[in-house]
Amino acid sequence: MTEFETFMGSETEEPILPLPQLEEVKLQDMLDWLSTFGADAKGGVTRLLYDKAWCEAQHALAARMEHMGLLPEFDQSGNLYGTLRAADSAAGAEQLPIVTGSHIDSVVYGGRYDGAYGVAAGVHALEYLRRHFGTPKRTLQVVSLCEEEGSRFPFAYWGSRSITGITSLEDIQHLTDKDGIPFSQAIREAGFGSDSGYRPAAQKYGAFIELHIEQGQVLERLGHSIGIVSDIVGQKRLSISISGEANHAGTTPMSWRKDALAGAAEMITAVRTIAMAAGEPLVATVGRITAEPGVGNVVAAHAEFSLDIRHIRQESIDQCWHDMLQAFLEIASKLQLELNWEEHLSVAPIPMNEQITADIQNICKQEQLSYMHMPSGAGHDSQIFQPACPTAMIFVPSQGGISHSPLEFTAEEDLMRGFQVLVQLLYKYGYGS
Repeated sequence: MTEFETFMGSETEEPILPLPQLEEVKLQDMLDWLSTFGADAKGGVTRLLYDKAWCEAQHALAARMEHMGLLPEFDQSGNLYGTLRAADSAAGAEQLPIVTGSHIDSVVYGGRYDGAYGVAAGVHALEYLRRHFGTPKRTLQVVSLCEEEGSRFPFAYWGSRSITGITSLEDIQHLTDKDGIPFSQAIREAGFGSDSGYRPAAQKYGAFIELHIEQGQVLERLGHSIGIVSDIVGQKRLSISISGEANHAGTTPMSWRKDALAGAAEMITAVRTIAMAAGEPLVATVGRITAEPGVGNVVAAHAEFSLDIRHIRQESIDQCWHDMLQAFLEIASKLQLELNWEEHLSVAPIPMNEQITADIQNICKQEQLSYMHMPSGAGHDSQIFQPACPTAMIFVPSQGGISHSPLEFTAEEDLMRGFQVLVQLLYKYGYGS
């Protein structure tokens, strides 16, 4: 049993708290303000790890936290905490903090809600609780994680990986961005790193709760206000390479060809057929394909395509890949092609904490908010935290399911419904008996 589970005891359907003056919370205003840091020419946000916009946003956010009554603190990775401390005499002062938040970085030409919503909601939630209910019995924190997207360096979840101790500065300091700038230089120039004077990133949480836009269409299409994440899917990413023989497009009979691109086309069709047969929630995607020599009147000698497989159960991912590989091998043999593959990523599915998800469900029922349990098809920092501490995710709808785009949008009423749930949950854990 974790310290959090010991502290909380068994789940109970306690009456929810009346939330006074909720209309005074201006979440959208903070999101609009954050979007000015890294605003790009396409109407979106480009805020990459340790770049100028990122630095300005994190430091401005630290000042905003302090102004709103929280204690701001950076760590060596650039993660930013805003703390609402328990009274020193309270039992909760000696317990691990309950933490909420998300990431501050974006993709290139991204939207203003992904990650930033969880950060803004966390800051406002702690400020709201402090203003209306005073000092908590247990320390509460909001974290603005330095990085999740992997948009600048070929490595994702640096913020949460550094906090949980999975990855150290030494592990990734050799990485370079597309301009050849080393990670070690970027972190130093941003004012962070082991020589920065900030505390080490490694920290233990009592629990982590992430509020996030869905980045998909499910909640909107089914008419639900809240998504309670049951699992974060596992992922397997590969490159599939097919080698054949280049030859003249006009003089080589169809039956004599060793056409790598034709083989790739059959394999991609097999990907869809096998995935459809496996059924939901399995998804498989081919998002990139290349062919060489890439000339219109030459039979392709080589083709390569990407493959992304996701499911909430590892055995389903493994079975799908096994079935696809067998189909690929049969196609390659039939067309006299050579087949090779390389795995780039394998992440296990992660279930969310059952006790916290049950508490979220109870809050939704009592607030009369329409909800559904659902897996997350996208990766999130919560999957990094869950093995280290009890973790849960709350989704709100995304208009049209659009994300990682300037068109990303969630209506203010949906933002506030997620905020309501978060405030109730933090009150229960921070102020409850």
